[in-house]
Amino acid sequence: MKSKDKSSTDKQTSRRQFAKSVASTLLAAPLAVSLAKGQTPAKPKEPIAPPNPQPSPTPQKPSALAEAYTEVARLRFEHLTPEQLEQIKKRIDGYVRKDGTTDRLRAVKLKNGDEPDFTFSAG
Repeated sequence: MKSKDKSSTDKQTSRRQFAKSVASTLLAAPLAVSLAKGQTPAKPKEPIAPPNPQPSPTPQKPSALAEAYTEVARLRFEHLTPEQLEQIKKRIDGYVRKDGTTDRLRAVKLKNGDEPDFTFSAG
């Protein structure tokens, strides 16, 4: 039999106690946040101006990249309806135009020696 010093077992936290403390912390966190938000002073309401009628933006023609990706989707997924393809085209165009991400990625010039952090080899 193992004999443990009683004082060392009193100071150690069991797995069950640790799990209970983590669970109670996770449950109490949203409550603490809501209480903290409730104590912030309310902002004075500003008079709301009547909304100005905004002219509806003219739909932009999808980019060439979005058109190409949509064509690939059309060829690959023949069962899609024209309405579904149009939705796909709009969504892809949104991704392509969003924040200029694709332009920033294209602007980075890679050297011949640039490699990923790891190389995969099956063998």
